[in-house]
Amino acid sequence: MAISSFKQSTTSILLIIALVLSGLSIWFSHQSRSSAVDNHPNEPDAYMENIVATIMNKQGTPSLKIEAPSMTHYVEDDTTHIQYPHVTVYRQSPQPWYINSSYAEASNGTEEILFSNNVVIHHPADIANPNTTMETASLTVFPDKQQAKTDNAVTITQPDTVIHAIGMLADLTDGTVKLLSQAKGDYVPTS
Repeated sequence: MAISSFKQSTTSILLIIALVLSGLSIWFSHQSRSSAVDNHPNEPDAYMENIVATIMNKQGTPSLKIEAPSMTHYVEDDTTHIQYPHVTVYRQSPQPWYINSSYAEASNGTEEILFSNNVVIHHPADIANPNTTMETASLTVFPDKQQAKTDNAVTITQPDTVIHAIGMLADLTDGTVKLLSQAKGDYVPTS
């Protein structure tokens, strides 16, 4: 009887020690992870290469496609830095808008994307709009609102026309472009 009671007591004590050690191990592991994040808040939490990401709308059709050689996400301000992005903005028209640049920064997922350095926006001709290419230093795109804007100089090229302006607001749904100031157009016939 005494041996059986001794075995039960020893087993209970060993089980309690194992539980305490496991709890301490989990606590120390959590502390080291949270202190690592606290010590390096500007460090990226994710890095990806050779990205091809398609974002679907509520109806299940593509609304945005992002292709890039690399992306880095920072949790502190929920931004994603994208190198050499090639973005396709789908809309109801058969022809989407294509946006390319050397760099982009997406905020709050893809709520707002700021393109910079050699920004080129292109829309192939469709039933309602001519072939259109726009070039600017920076461009902010709001994919959910289907809008793009810049306060910088912009050059818009369409068949037989080149337009220069400062600032632009584009509705990507219907293809309308509002020039904000200093708009000047040139008729350039293609022989």
